[in-house]
Amino acid sequence: MDSFSFQAERDFNEARWRSFLNDVGAFFERRPNELLSFDAVRRALPVYSQSYRGVQQVPVDKIIGTTSNRYADFDRAFLPSQARTKARWKAIDELRLRDISLPPIQLYKVGEVYFVRDGHHRVSVARQIGQTDIDAEVIEMQTHTPLTKNIRRLDPRGLQALGEYAVFFEKTRLDKFRPDVNIEFSQPGGYARLLEHIVVHQYLLGLDYRRDVTWEQAVTDWHDYVYMPIITIIRERNVMSEFPGRTEADLYLWVTDHHWWLNQQELRRHTHDVGFDEAAEHLVRTKSPRLARKIARALRAWVAAWRGENMPSSDPHAGLPEPALEISGEIETSDAR
Repeated sequence: MDSFSFQAERDFNEARWRSFLNDVGAFFERRPNELLSFDAVRRALPVYSQSYRGVQQVPVDKIIGTTSNRYADFDRAFLPSQARTKARWKAIDELRLRDISLPPIQLYKVGEVYFVRDGHHRVSVARQIGQTDIDAEVIEMQTHTPLTKNIRRLDPRGLQALGEYAVFFEKTRLDKFRPDVNIEFSQPGGYARLLEHIVVHQYLLGLDYRRDVTWEQAVTDWHDYVYMPIITIIRERNVMSEFPGRTEADLYLWVTDHHWWLNQQELRRHTHDVGFDEAAEHLVRTKSPRLARKIARALRAWVAAWRGENMPSSDPHAGLPEPALEISGEIETSDAR
């Protein structure tokens, strides 16, 4: 074994060790660590055109997937996860060490990330040695969806949400009417509900104006006078800090659901109309997963029980069940406050 072969052997073994550590980290952080499938992205995200971008330098850390069936050969960082890749991997590394030029790799670009058509081992070697850029022949796929390196958005549920994102903007064209719009959900299911909100808003606007309201008018009016005012309340009251890992769009749905439920309660008591700001405050008090909030809720429940305030109502029809927060996998629904 000459010095180049010896160094390539060391490089591969170090890469395999780093891949193992990546697997351990991904396991404890509950995040994906396999290469992303280009076919899965194509199924989830509508691609409306493609264009040849020629040969260019591409950041190595933005190459996160493959068009082939090599999912099990490399991890998300493109480090070798299988011993069977050793011979080819070492051969590529030896060519690099001997300063022998290799042709550009071939990539598909979707959003900000890239998928390998040809050159998996060259990308892997580049990752191991800390190479920042690599020459690549690029074909760019055009979609309405901003695909980034965000790991949460690149797992199967994240891709499903991105597909729903694309459908939402195709149907509403909100990104054309309001170029700065940023509506993202942490889990699938939210965009279909937003479309329902807009349809209802269109109907109510027609009743107010006593005329037909166009879809474009309904979309922009909903965004400007329904969605954004609630988002402003969420920002001003710092509600996001109470629900880590969630998005403003998640909280928009939770606040609107909670607002409806509170108003149904108040309607039975004949007291007052609940505003969205009050609904946001009540949502934080009663559903925030923060430990301090949970302790406060437990103390309030204990005091209420001690005072006898938790006795069942004599009215069998008293109270309405609060609608479940569909996006909230970690937040419990409770009826008694």
